[in-house]
Amino acid sequence: MIMQTKELAVCNIGLFSEEPKHFWMGELAGLLERFPLLEYPHKQEFYMLIFVEHAQGELLIDEQKVRLDSAKVIIIKPRCVSSIDINRQAKGKVICFTEDFFSLRYNNNILYEFTFLQSGSKPYIRLSDEQHLRWQVLNSLLLEEFMVQKKGTEKVLRSFLNIIMCELERIFWPFEVEKIRSLRQDKIHQFELLIETYYAIKKLPSGYADLLHISPNYLNKICREETGQTAGDMIRRRITIEAQRLLHHTNLSVNEIANKLGFENLSYFITFFKKQTGDTPEQFRKQNN
Repeated sequence: MIMQTKELAVCNIGLFSEEPKHFWMGELAGLLERFPLLEYPHKQEFYMLIFVEHAQGELLIDEQKVRLDSAKVIIIKPRCVSSIDINRQAKGKVICFTEDFFSLRYNNNILYEFTFLQSGSKPYIRLSDEQHLRWQVLNSLLLEEFMVQKKGTEKVLRSFLNIIMCELERIFWPFEVEKIRSLRQDKIHQFELLIETYYAIKKLPSGYADLLHISPNYLNKICREETGQTAGDMIRRRITIEAQRLLHHTNLSVNEIANKLGFENLSYFITFFKKQTGDTPEQFRKQNN
Protein backbone atom coordinates (compact mmCIF):
# COMPACT_ATOMS: atom_id res chain seq x y z
CA MET A 1 0.00 0.00 0.00
CA ILE A 2 1.25 3.48 -0.86
CA MET A 3 1.12 5.87 2.07
CA GLN A 4 0.12 9.44 1.31
CA THR A 5 2.10 12.28 2.85
CA LYS A 6 1.78 16.04 2.92
CA GLU A 7 4.46 16.41 0.25
CA LEU A 8 5.81 14.15 -2.47
CA ALA A 9 9.28 12.80 -1.81
CA VAL A 10 11.90 14.40 -4.04
CA CYS A 11 15.10 12.48 -4.66
CA ASN A 12 18.34 13.53 -6.29
CA ILE A 13 21.06 11.37 -7.74
CA GLY A 14 22.77 11.22 -4.36
CA LEU A 15 20.19 8.55 -3.49
CA PHE A 16 22.39 6.03 -5.28
CA SER A 17 25.91 7.14 -4.43
CA GLU A 18 27.81 10.13 -3.10
CA GLU A 19 30.35 9.88 -5.93
CA PRO A 20 30.17 10.67 -8.76
CA LYS A 21 27.56 13.32 -8.10
CA HIS A 22 25.99 13.49 -11.54
CA PHE A 23 25.96 9.93 -12.92
CA TRP A 24 25.07 6.46 -11.64
CA MET A 25 24.51 3.08 -13.25
CA GLY A 26 23.55 -0.29 -11.83
CA GLU A 27 21.71 -3.56 -12.29
CA LEU A 28 17.91 -3.65 -12.39
CA ALA A 29 17.88 -6.85 -10.28
CA GLY A 30 17.24 -6.06 -6.62
CA LEU A 31 16.79 -2.34 -7.33
CA LEU A 32 13.93 -1.85 -4.85
CA GLU A 33 15.74 -3.75 -2.09
CA ARG A 34 18.66 -1.33 -2.41
CA PHE A 35 16.60 1.81 -2.98
CA PRO A 36 13.10 1.29 -1.49
CA LEU A 37 12.11 4.94 -2.03
CA LEU A 38 11.69 4.18 -5.74
CA GLU A 39 8.74 1.91 -4.96
CA TYR A 40 6.63 4.85 -3.78
CA PRO A 41 5.46 7.92 -5.73
CA HIS A 42 8.25 10.46 -5.88
CA LYS A 43 9.74 13.17 -8.04
CA GLN A 44 13.35 13.00 -9.11
CA GLU A 45 15.78 15.69 -10.20
CA PHE A 46 17.60 13.64 -12.84
CA TYR A 47 17.01 11.57 -15.95
CA MET A 48 16.58 7.81 -15.62
CA LEU A 49 16.86 5.28 -18.44
CA ILE A 50 15.71 1.75 -17.57
CA PHE A 51 16.85 -0.97 -19.97
CA VAL A 52 14.56 -3.94 -19.33
CA GLU A 53 15.68 -7.32 -20.69
CA HIS A 54 12.98 -9.28 -18.89
CA ALA A 55 11.00 -8.56 -15.73
CA GLN A 56 7.61 -8.75 -14.06
CA GLY A 57 5.80 -5.73 -12.71
CA GLU A 58 4.91 -2.23 -13.81
CA LEU A 59 6.14 1.32 -13.63
CA LEU A 60 3.88 4.34 -13.18
CA ILE A 61 4.94 7.64 -14.76
CA ASP A 62 2.52 10.53 -14.25
CA GLU A 63 -0.48 8.17 -14.16
CA GLN A 64 0.70 6.22 -17.24
CA LYS A 65 1.32 2.53 -16.57
CA VAL A 66 4.22 0.82 -18.33
CA ARG A 67 4.40 -2.97 -18.10
CA LEU A 68 7.82 -4.38 -17.27
CA ASP A 69 7.81 -7.53 -19.36
CA SER A 70 9.69 -7.84 -22.64
CA ALA A 71 12.76 -5.93 -23.82
CA LYS A 72 12.20 -2.18 -23.77
CA VAL A 73 13.75 1.11 -22.71
CA ILE A 74 11.83 3.37 -20.31
CA ILE A 75 12.60 7.06 -19.91
CA ILE A 76 11.78 8.99 -16.74
CA LYS A 77 12.37 12.72 -17.03
CA PRO A 78 13.05 15.15 -14.17
CA ARG A 79 9.99 16.35 -12.24
CA CYS A 80 7.80 13.45 -13.38
CA VAL A 81 6.07 11.52 -10.59
CA SER A 82 6.98 7.84 -10.80
CA SER A 83 6.89 4.61 -8.82
CA ILE A 84 8.33 1.18 -9.61
CA ASP A 85 6.88 -2.25 -8.82
CA ILE A 86 9.24 -4.95 -10.06
CA ASN A 87 10.32 -8.49 -9.17
CA ARG A 88 13.73 -9.18 -7.61
CA GLN A 89 14.81 -11.38 -10.52
CA ALA A 90 14.38 -8.62 -13.09
CA LYS A 91 17.21 -8.38 -15.58
CA GLY A 92 18.43 -5.13 -17.08
CA LYS A 93 20.31 -1.92 -16.38
CA VAL A 94 19.46 1.47 -14.88
CA ILE A 95 21.23 4.66 -16.00
CA CYS A 96 20.80 7.91 -14.06
CA PHE A 97 22.33 11.25 -14.99
CA THR A 98 21.74 14.95 -14.47
CA GLU A 99 21.38 17.52 -17.20
CA ASP A 100 24.55 19.18 -15.90
CA PHE A 101 26.53 15.96 -16.39
CA PHE A 102 25.54 15.74 -20.05
CA SER A 103 25.89 19.47 -20.69
CA LEU A 104 29.46 19.62 -19.39
CA ARG A 105 30.43 18.38 -22.83
CA TYR A 106 27.29 18.71 -24.92
CA ASN A 107 26.05 22.20 -24.17
CA ASN A 108 23.34 24.54 -25.46
CA ASN A 109 20.48 22.43 -24.07
CA ILE A 110 21.30 19.69 -26.57
CA LEU A 111 19.22 17.23 -24.54
CA TYR A 112 16.19 18.99 -26.00
CA GLU A 113 17.33 17.84 -29.46
CA PHE A 114 16.31 14.30 -28.53
CA THR A 115 12.66 13.98 -29.49
CA PHE A 116 11.98 11.28 -26.89
CA LEU A 117 12.77 13.81 -24.13
CA GLN A 118 10.42 16.49 -25.43
CA SER A 119 7.08 17.33 -23.87
CA GLY A 120 4.33 14.84 -24.66
CA SER A 121 6.64 12.09 -25.92
CA LYS A 122 5.97 8.43 -25.09
CA PRO A 123 7.98 7.30 -22.02
CA TYR A 124 9.05 3.92 -23.41
CA ILE A 125 9.94 2.02 -26.57
CA ARG A 126 10.04 -1.72 -27.24
CA LEU A 127 13.24 -3.25 -28.62
CA SER A 128 13.53 -5.71 -31.49
CA ASP A 129 15.84 -8.71 -31.05
CA GLU A 130 18.59 -6.91 -32.97
CA GLN A 131 18.16 -3.71 -30.95
CA HIS A 132 18.11 -5.75 -27.74
CA LEU A 133 21.51 -7.30 -28.52
CA ARG A 134 23.00 -3.92 -29.44
CA TRP A 135 21.74 -2.38 -26.21
CA GLN A 136 23.24 -5.24 -24.21
CA VAL A 137 26.66 -4.47 -25.69
CA LEU A 138 26.43 -0.71 -25.19
CA ASN A 139 25.16 -1.02 -21.62
CA SER A 140 27.84 -3.56 -20.71
CA LEU A 141 30.57 -1.20 -21.95
CA LEU A 142 29.04 1.74 -20.08
CA LEU A 143 28.68 -0.25 -16.84
CA GLU A 144 32.24 -1.54 -17.07
CA GLU A 145 33.58 2.00 -17.45
CA PHE A 146 31.45 3.22 -14.53
CA MET A 147 32.65 0.44 -12.24
CA VAL A 148 36.40 0.77 -12.89
CA GLN A 149 36.60 4.57 -12.43
CA LYS A 150 39.88 5.07 -14.27
CA LYS A 151 41.52 8.31 -15.34
CA GLY A 152 39.16 10.22 -17.62
CA THR A 153 36.19 8.03 -16.73
CA GLU A 154 33.69 10.91 -16.69
CA LYS A 155 34.65 11.92 -20.24
CA VAL A 156 34.27 8.33 -21.42
CA LEU A 157 30.92 7.99 -19.63
CA ARG A 158 29.61 11.11 -21.36
CA SER A 159 30.73 9.77 -24.73
CA PHE A 160 29.07 6.40 -24.15
CA LEU A 161 25.94 8.12 -22.86
CA ASN A 162 25.77 10.29 -25.96
CA ILE A 163 26.01 7.17 -28.15
CA ILE A 164 23.21 5.52 -26.17
CA MET A 165 21.02 8.62 -26.48
CA CYS A 166 21.63 8.78 -30.23
CA GLU A 167 20.83 5.07 -30.55
CA LEU A 168 17.61 5.63 -28.63
CA GLU A 169 16.69 8.50 -30.94
CA ARG A 170 17.18 6.17 -33.91
CA ILE A 171 14.84 3.62 -32.36
CA PHE A 172 12.15 6.25 -31.75
CA TRP A 173 12.67 7.73 -35.24
CA PRO A 174 13.92 4.86 -37.45
CA PHE A 175 13.68 6.79 -40.71
CA GLU A 176 16.14 9.47 -41.70
CA VAL A 177 14.29 12.72 -41.20
CA GLU A 178 16.06 16.04 -41.22
CA LYS A 179 14.99 17.83 -38.04
CA ILE A 180 15.76 21.53 -38.09
CA ARG A 181 15.03 23.47 -34.94
CA SER A 182 13.52 26.75 -35.94
CA LEU A 183 13.54 29.92 -33.91
CA ARG A 184 9.86 29.26 -33.23
CA GLN A 185 10.63 25.81 -31.76
CA ASP A 186 13.30 27.39 -29.58
CA LYS A 187 10.74 29.89 -28.31
CA ILE A 188 8.30 27.11 -27.50
CA HIS A 189 11.01 25.22 -25.62
CA GLN A 190 11.78 28.38 -23.63
CA PHE A 191 8.06 28.80 -23.01
CA GLU A 192 7.79 25.23 -21.65
CA LEU A 193 10.73 25.83 -19.31
CA LEU A 194 9.14 29.03 -18.06
CA ILE A 195 5.82 27.26 -17.48
CA GLU A 196 7.67 24.68 -15.40
CA THR A 197 9.04 27.48 -13.22
CA TYR A 198 6.05 29.83 -12.99
CA TYR A 199 2.85 27.79 -13.51
CA ALA A 200 1.70 28.48 -9.94
CA ILE A 201 2.33 32.22 -10.32
CA LYS A 202 1.65 33.14 -13.94
CA LYS A 203 -1.52 31.68 -15.42
CA LEU A 204 -1.96 33.94 -18.46
CA PRO A 205 0.05 33.81 -21.71
CA SER A 206 0.80 37.54 -21.48
CA GLY A 207 3.06 37.01 -18.46
CA TYR A 208 5.16 34.49 -20.39
CA ALA A 209 5.15 36.56 -23.58
CA ASP A 210 6.73 39.42 -21.62
CA LEU A 211 9.51 37.11 -20.40
CA LEU A 212 10.06 35.85 -23.96
CA HIS A 213 10.04 39.40 -25.38
CA ILE A 214 7.30 38.60 -27.87
CA SER A 215 3.63 39.54 -28.11
CA PRO A 216 0.92 37.29 -26.61
CA ASN A 217 -0.64 36.94 -30.07
CA TYR A 218 2.63 35.72 -31.58
CA LEU A 219 3.18 33.28 -28.70
CA ASN A 220 -0.31 31.89 -29.23
CA LYS A 221 0.24 31.66 -32.99
CA ILE A 222 3.48 29.64 -32.79
CA CYS A 223 2.05 27.36 -30.11
CA ARG A 224 -0.96 26.58 -32.28
CA GLU A 225 1.14 25.93 -35.38
CA GLU A 226 3.86 23.86 -33.67
CA THR A 227 1.89 21.94 -31.02
CA GLY A 228 -1.77 22.20 -31.97
CA GLN A 229 -2.48 23.81 -28.59
CA THR A 230 -2.90 27.43 -27.59
CA ALA A 231 -0.46 28.98 -25.13
CA GLY A 232 -3.25 29.00 -22.57
CA ASP A 233 -3.90 25.30 -23.17
CA MET A 234 -0.25 24.50 -22.42
CA ILE A 235 -0.31 26.49 -19.18
CA ARG A 236 -3.58 24.94 -18.03
CA ARG A 237 -2.35 21.44 -18.88
CA ARG A 238 0.71 21.88 -16.65
CA ILE A 239 -1.39 23.21 -13.76
CA THR A 240 -3.81 20.30 -14.16
CA ILE A 241 -1.01 17.72 -14.14
CA GLU A 242 0.37 19.15 -10.90
CA ALA A 243 -3.09 19.24 -9.34
CA GLN A 244 -3.62 15.58 -10.25
CA ARG A 245 -0.25 14.64 -8.80
CA LEU A 246 -1.01 16.36 -5.51
CA LEU A 247 -4.51 14.90 -5.27
CA HIS A 248 -3.28 11.39 -5.99
CA HIS A 249 0.00 11.26 -4.12
CA THR A 250 -0.43 13.55 -1.08
CA ASN A 251 -3.00 14.01 1.66
CA LEU A 252 -3.10 17.78 1.26
CA SER A 253 -6.65 19.09 1.44
CA VAL A 254 -8.22 20.44 -1.73
CA ASN A 255 -7.99 23.92 -0.23
CA GLU A 256 -4.27 23.46 0.49
CA ILE A 257 -3.69 22.29 -3.07
CA ALA A 258 -5.58 25.29 -4.42
CA ASN A 259 -3.33 27.59 -2.37
CA LYS A 260 -0.20 25.73 -3.44
CA LEU A 261 -1.15 26.19 -7.09
CA GLY A 262 -1.80 29.90 -6.67
CA PHE A 263 -5.59 30.00 -6.89
CA GLU A 264 -7.19 32.91 -5.07
CA ASN A 265 -10.08 30.87 -3.73
CA LEU A 266 -11.22 27.27 -3.53
CA SER A 267 -14.29 27.64 -5.74
CA TYR A 268 -12.18 28.97 -8.62
CA PHE A 269 -9.83 25.98 -8.35
CA ILE A 270 -12.73 23.49 -8.28
CA THR A 271 -14.29 25.14 -11.34
CA PHE A 272 -10.94 25.13 -13.16
CA PHE A 273 -10.20 21.49 -12.34
CA LYS A 274 -13.65 20.25 -13.35
CA LYS A 275 -13.47 22.13 -16.65
CA GLN A 276 -10.10 20.53 -17.43
CA THR A 277 -10.84 16.95 -16.31
CA GLY A 278 -14.62 16.54 -16.10
CA ASP A 279 -14.40 15.73 -12.37
CA THR A 280 -14.21 17.77 -9.19
CA PRO A 281 -10.94 17.43 -7.22
CA GLU A 282 -12.69 15.24 -4.63
CA GLN A 283 -14.15 12.98 -7.33
CA PHE A 284 -10.73 12.59 -8.94
CA ARG A 285 -9.14 11.74 -5.58
CA LYS A 286 -11.77 9.10 -4.77
CA GLN A 287 -11.45 7.49 -8.20
CA ASN A 288 -7.66 7.31 -8.07
CA ASN A 289 -6.97 6.34 -4.44
